Amino acid sequence: MKVRFLGAAKTVTGSCHVIEAAGGRFCVDCGMHQGNKAIESRNSDVRAYRPRELDFILMTHAHIDHSGLLPMLVREGFDKPVYCTGATAALLRVMLEDSAHIQETEAQRRSEKYRRRGLKNPRPPLYTVDDARKAVNLLRVVDYHQPFEPAPGVSTVFYDAGHILGSGTLRLEIMEDGQPLSLIFSGDIGRKGALIVRDPEQPPIADYIFMESTYGDRDHKNESDSADELAEALAWSYARKEKVIIPAFAVERTQEILYCLHMLNRDGRLPGDMPVIVDSPLAIRATEIFQNNYELFDDEAKKLLADRENPFALPNLRFTLSSDESRALNSTRGPAVVISASGMCNAGRVLHHLKHNIWRPGASVVFVGYQAAGTPGRKLVEKAKKISLFGEDMEVAARILTINGFSGHAGQGQLLDWLAPLAVRDARLVLIHGEERAQNALAALIKQRFGMDALIPGYLDEIVLEKGRAVRTEAVEEAAHPAVNWEFLTAEVERKWAIFKSKADSLGDRPWVEQTDTEEALAKLDYALTRLISRL
Repeated sequence: MKVRFLGAAKTVTGSCHVIEAAGGRFCVDCGMHQGNKAIESRNSDVRAYRPRELDFILMTHAHIDHSGLLPMLVREGFDKPVYCTGATAALLRVMLEDSAHIQETEAQRRSEKYRRRGLKNPRPPLYTVDDARKAVNLLRVVDYHQPFEPAPGVSTVFYDAGHILGSGTLRLEIMEDGQPLSLIFSGDIGRKGALIVRDPEQPPIADYIFMESTYGDRDHKNESDSADELAEALAWSYARKEKVIIPAFAVERTQEILYCLHMLNRDGRLPGDMPVIVDSPLAIRATEIFQNNYELFDDEAKKLLADRENPFALPNLRFTLSSDESRALNSTRGPAVVISASGMCNAGRVLHHLKHNIWRPGASVVFVGYQAAGTPGRKLVEKAKKISLFGEDMEVAARILTINGFSGHAGQGQLLDWLAPLAVRDARLVLIHGEERAQNALAALIKQRFGMDALIPGYLDEIVLEKGRAVRTEAVEEAAHPAVNWEFLTAEVERKWAIFKSKADSLGDRPWVEQTDTEEALAKLDYALTRLISRL
């Protein structure tokens, strides 16, 4: 039996684990890679997935970093069943089409930009709305705790992962060569006591545990502290008559923020005349799906509903569906709360809100979720002094806050508690879905507490599983992380600078307007080099 890691290996996006076992081939999740240009380029080539050779897909939950490449696989020939819970299927029906619409819109903008510059062959969309609709038709709904066999020799059960509505932890029993082997894929593990969703369930023990490790190096503050921090951010910007921008994932995080704002309003801690705007069509549709699946809520949320209190309702709540309504928000002065996607600030309407507010000293930007390496959100939480938005460098004058207590992921202590009942003799642990620093910290604690060694695979690595033994085959480094040709790049810069210098002596003889045009271009180059040096 083999497992290959096509994402979420020493990183938190692009979750996909391809398993070859019992004479077949399938994968757990097929998420989109998110980050800088080099990381996101992995989305464009799915040959390593071999889509036509996959027998089925098991989907832990609907977040795009776990599901966003499904239409791409369909486009490349995958046409087999995709198994998930009912709530995950409902969310995927809106999320994948929304993702495809974004892909098409961005491709159209690229095409227009290429035409304006006289360039040809712009990059096409990763996939289309039609591809997304075909992918949705492959969904097959299974209930929690209901064993099913997606292929001969493979038995699977979903347990509630407590991460978002419908999220699942998978336990697989695989029979190969007459020998059974059990595997757990944790999916994203939620935190106990989170708003709305139930606490994560504990699956039965297994031979191998593939566990997420997003917050393996730290714990979260509790919910009451997080609510206090949010209330303080609201009061701070309200007093300065500026906006609070909350980049939030459309699914789960937006609903949790609305729930928290509802409770703050009930306690008199949300200014009565401060509008709250949800500026994300996807978040609006996802909120409706949440309301239609209330049986999956935790007891506290159910009690609110039983008392006829809508946890997602606020007196000054507005939803913006159209782009015109969204743009109008930025021409309206005065305090407001704007909840908008994407949660990592790498796409979507939130970029426009940042453009109009990031330079305002009285504004606040409140991050309520994990920011992957290479994303604009990560740069902001790491205290970048400037950020580039739509090709324009902007001063970061707004107050930047991170409230991790709203995270949908378990913190370090909760991860250890989740693992404790599974840390039995002969069980093997593989850490996935975490950055290397967090994984190393968690692995050290696991070794100390349970005497258990953790395997930490890299991108494109493969492991062979046997009873009580895992043999790791590292990927070819050049394939996993193509080397940057620094010698070529620096030589090219030096060559072109030498050409410029050879012509610079004649610049004083040129017409004054031409000289000032060249001066402006050179000043831009100087500024770009200054910014580049400041990053090193």
